[in-house]
This record gives sequence, structure tokens and C-alpha cells, in this order.
Amino acid sequence: MADVTESVDVDVDVTTAYNQWTQFESFPHFLDEVEEVTQVDETTNHWRVKIGGQEREFDTVITEQLPDERVAWKSISGDVQHAGVVTFHRLSDTTTKVTVQLEWTPSDLIEKIGAAIGAGSHAVKKDLENFKRFIESQSAETGAWRGEVGH
Repeated sequence: MADVTESVDVDVDVTTAYNQWTQFESFPHFLDEVEEVTQVDETTNHWRVKIGGQEREFDTVITEQLPDERVAWKSISGDVQHAGVVTFHRLSDTTTKVTVQLEWTPSDLIEKIGAAIGAGSHAVKKDLENFKRFIESQSAETGAWRGEVGH
């Protein structure tokens, strides 16, 4: 099992950061390896990603979701076995710390080597910087889902 924890401070309020993160279909705009996310229902998403030049598909289910606080998920089928959580911490009225924690099982030798040299950490850090640029360049979030899951 490999794991990564990375954070970024974004210059938007916690509600705006959280609302944007719940727009899973917008992930290809700031997550480099994500080709497409299709929201199947309120808690299930189908992902198509390209990792190390290889296209993979999998489904995830939201296991916990608390508005302005956290979104947790795990894979339930497909080529990628992983789980994660993103948390939102209010630093001020206009600044939010976004923290992503991921755990995954490398599926082949290339992924095992990548995990050993920290490629996952680098990718998550870059994606968080992309999220920061994306959300700070918008006048508002592109949508929101304020429902709760797991409570």
C-alpha cells in the first residue's frame, strides 16, 4: 500500500473551495491524470484516467461527505484500488487549506517504483497547485453539492 498526504492554501473561502471540489466532472480541468469523471448518482462516480501512459477505468463511492469539511471515497471496481479523503480547513474568511490524503495499491512494477520514489506525492502536489490556480481564477465555483453522506 502506498500513501500520500499533501496540502495547499487557496485564496477563497472554505465554502467556495468545498463547492468546487464537489463538482467531480470538472476534475479534468485541474487533475492532470484524469481524462473524465462521470457522476453516476449522488455517491458513485466513474473515472477514466491515464497513469504512466496507460488508460484505466474504475468506479468510486463517496463514503463520507460533510459540507465545508470533508469528502471521503474508495474505489469499488475497476483497474485502480484506492481510497482517500480531502479536508477543508478555514484559515480566514478568504483563505482555506485543502488537504488530500490518498492510499492505493500499486498494480504493476512501474507503479511500485513510482510509489517508492514519491511520484504519487509529486502528482498530488501538482494537482493541488492546479486546483488552486483553477479556483482562484474563477469568479465563483462552477457548482455545488451540499448533501451529506455517512451521517
